[in-house]
Amino acid sequence: MKKILLLLANGFEAVEASVFTDVFGWNKFEGDGTTQLVTAGLHPKLTCTWNFTVTPEILVSDINVKEFDALAIPGGFEEANFYEDAYDERFLQVIREFHEMGKPIASICVAALSLGKSGILEGKKATTYNHPSSIRKAQLREMGAFVQDDYIVVDNNIITSSNPSTGFDVSFLLLEKLTSIENVKQVKDLMGFR
Repeated sequence: MKKILLLLANGFEAVEASVFTDVFGWNKFEGDGTTQLVTAGLHPKLTCTWNFTVTPEILVSDINVKEFDALAIPGGFEEANFYEDAYDERFLQVIREFHEMGKPIASICVAALSLGKSGILEGKKATTYNHPSSIRKAQLREMGAFVQDDYIVVDNNIITSSNPSTGFDVSFLLLEKLTSIENVKQVKDLMGFR
């Protein structure tokens, strides 16, 4: 069984988390059955960007990175205090440990800024929220990343993306890294993706 850690910062965007829970849930029941997703956060209760509350399965303080095969991080909103957790040293240390062990890391939208803040994007190709009015790409560049204009950027074991609409594609890319392209095709077909 391959375990994926879904690392949630307070103020995360629910839709960006749900693509991971759905893709890996579908794989568990309808795909090759080899994945298990576990949610984690800094607090016993987390509030999403749009104000509903979730209870992570484990706290960051209880994470043993050796037990996991991959890391997934959804983005969130500054107005919902996302960066308070996303830039917290305990949160960043989890990212560093996954990177040091060479495990796949997938982020959606501004979650790439957590990766940048942790230092793992120094000299790496990456992207983040790409709307022309946004300051996020400039912030990522200041963190040492080679910012790309692509929808999704993969640099070795790190996946970053440009906005919430990339969520399913990022999730399927991570599933492919952990299983196979044939398995992803089956799960996509069952979920209605053509």
